[in-house]
Amino acid sequence: MSALPEKMTAIGIRELGKPEVLVPQQRPVPQPGAGEILIKVEAAGVNRPDVMQRQGLYPPPPGAPDIPGLEVAGTVAALGNNATRWKVGDKVMALVIGGGYAEYCLAHESHALGVGGIPIVEAAAIPETFFTVWHNVFERGALKSGETFLVHGGSSGIGTTAIQLAKAFGARVITTAGSDEKCDACRKLGADVAINYKTEDFVAATKAATNDKGANVILDMVGGDYIGRNYEAASVEGRIVQIAFQGSPKATVDFRRIMLKRLHHTGSTLRSRSVADKGAIARAVEAQALPLVAAGKVKVLIDSTFPLAEAAKAHARMESSAHIGKIVLTL
Repeated sequence: MSALPEKMTAIGIRELGKPEVLVPQQRPVPQPGAGEILIKVEAAGVNRPDVMQRQGLYPPPPGAPDIPGLEVAGTVAALGNNATRWKVGDKVMALVIGGGYAEYCLAHESHALGVGGIPIVEAAAIPETFFTVWHNVFERGALKSGETFLVHGGSSGIGTTAIQLAKAFGARVITTAGSDEKCDACRKLGADVAINYKTEDFVAATKAATNDKGANVILDMVGGDYIGRNYEAASVEGRIVQIAFQGSPKATVDFRRIMLKRLHHTGSTLRSRSVADKGAIARAVEAQALPLVAAGKVKVLIDSTFPLAEAAKAHARMESSAHIGKIVLTL
């Protein structure tokens, strides 16, 4: 560790509040523990949970740094005890429990993936999103070739990834988005049907697109009244997977639909999962999804990049909901 600086620039949350509470600060460079690697960060993805943490709605789990940021890409700078998967100098992207908005960040070695030929900005936008989509759509939702998949928020980082991966594995894709421009972007990524939820009823549109059968798998990050509407839009034996509640975590729902349609409603969150769980998801993404990115069959859609010091502007962009694809901080 002697060749590394003692201090680094990181983005701290001065107080809970609006984007401008994100400010550059000097912090100690963290030291890797057993099984960990220290990454010299070149780019860091910006995600909705970062915004929620800044607002006080998603506190970091015990042991996580208070610096936001759940995914990074860069160069391995140091190894902790028993860390053998990577060597110093390797280019990696990694899922992290926090601390990504900084010049250096710790990651468990099993949560890192090789960058290969992927541009570093795109690599930084992969881990949080691809891990989330792979686990929830293909492992929890068990989406199969030939089935119909409905994903809400199709123009988000999650949505643009889910559309492409579902298409790559042979599903028919329906998505919702908040403008005609966003719907066009979703169709260009492969969505068979794109529904402007501000002008159309997604339940009626999904039924019309499926000869009244409904969607086999639904990925939802809205919650609230979407819960009951998802039950209506789902097929018999449909699987609804909840990954967030951008609306409300509470709803009044007619649960008879679960019995009559034999529905499965599940969900998960990534950040609090065990090291082993996240390592298993990493290996699945490495084997199943990254080859599609490397082959150009799945694209990492980048909306915009901001220098690390302008993290507040990146958050303002995300909160505007004008973005299509991922927002990334660069160092």
